[in-house]
This record gives sequence, structure tokens and C-alpha cells, in this order.
Amino acid sequence: MPHDFTCTCYPSLLTSRMSGPDFKFEMRAHQNGFAHVAGVDEVGRGPLAGPVVAAAVILDPGDIPAGLNDSKKLSAKRREALLDQITKSAAVSIGQASVAEIDEHNILRASHIAMVRAIEGLGQSPDHILIDGNMVPRGLTISSETIVKGDSRSQSIAAASIIAKLWRDRHMVDLAQQFPGYGWEKNAGYGTAQHLQGLEALGVTPHHRRSFKPIHNILYQDKNVSD
Repeated sequence: MPHDFTCTCYPSLLTSRMSGPDFKFEMRAHQNGFAHVAGVDEVGRGPLAGPVVAAAVILDPGDIPAGLNDSKKLSAKRREALLDQITKSAAVSIGQASVAEIDEHNILRASHIAMVRAIEGLGQSPDHILIDGNMVPRGLTISSETIVKGDSRSQSIAAASIIAKLWRDRHMVDLAQQFPGYGWEKNAGYGTAQHLQGLEALGVTPHHRRSFKPIHNILYQDKNVSD
């Protein structure tokens, strides 16, 4: 794939008025001398089960898929179509932090660990990072900037949000086959009624986040009953 993105020509982007995210953050970074600008986003802070997942994406300025947006604002069909377009033209990497790491640290720190791993996994090393949110992950030494609601403002971050969501959703479908009854293939590990009913009927799995209150309460309750 063509991942040496040194072109600073932005077809139609300088004059177009876009309702969704645009390329202005990336353009500004290129104008400041950064050749390879990556957008980073994470998904999966809220679920009761499964890892937290981040993606890093370096878009080709001359081949940006149309219709990029915050993954939550897109239909499943549109996300799938954009996934194919992104992976064909962009440098893409996935990073994750495990349930054990979430419980050992906390969900925010685990999210940042996943982000750093995604950045480090890029085949084309970035020299500037656009990060969704308002915090730079600890230990990240590359030039970076935070963008609140970045998945709705930066096309690179939007692309990362799509990649991260689809990867995690697919991972939770795989886990659902191993641990049926919790509805992970539909709820991706979030605390839906079906998931909570599954916990009540089947108990806690190794993929549940024990530091999260609903899971902690179940384990603590079970311990008290057995004591």
C-alpha cells in the first residue's frame, strides 16, 4: 500500500465546506513541517467486558475516503464500506489494553496504553499525532495535540474511530461464541439488560472487568454469600 504520504496537495479541501470532520488539523501540521500525521482514537471505555481498543491512522492526503465521520454517527453498513477504503489507502494500526490491564491501572490509563501501542504499531512512523480527547497519553514522546470531540472534527481521528470500533465489535462477536448468553455479539460488552441477565444467570467470565462496579458488586456479593 502507498504509505509514503509526503504530498502537501489537498484536492478540494481548501475551499470545500464540509458538515463533518475536515483535514484542517492535518493541513496545519503539514504546513508546520510534519510529514506524517496520525489520528488516534479509542473505543470501549464503558463496557463491562472486553479490552479497550485504539486505532492509529495516517491518511493519504491525495486519497481520503469520502464520508468519514465519528463512527457512532455512521450506519454499520457505511462503517464497513469505509473500513475497506481506509485500509486500502492509509497506514493503519490497532492497539489494545487487556481486561487485566484495565483492572490493574484504570480505564483511562488503559485507554492511553492502547493508544500508544497503536501509534507504535504503524508501519510508517508518524511525526505528529492528533489525539481524540483532552489528554496526551503518558510516555508519548512524539509531537502531538489533543482535539476535544476530534472524531467529529478531524478526518484522521474519524478514520481511527471507525477502525477501532469495527475491530472491537468483531472481537466481541468472537468472544460471544466462546461465552454465549451475555449478548456480546449485539451489545459489545456494554451493560445492557441482556448482559446483566447473563451475569445473573451465568456469573462472571475472565473477560469481565472486575474493577467496574457492577462486576465488583457481583463478586463481592458472591464472596459474602460463601463466607
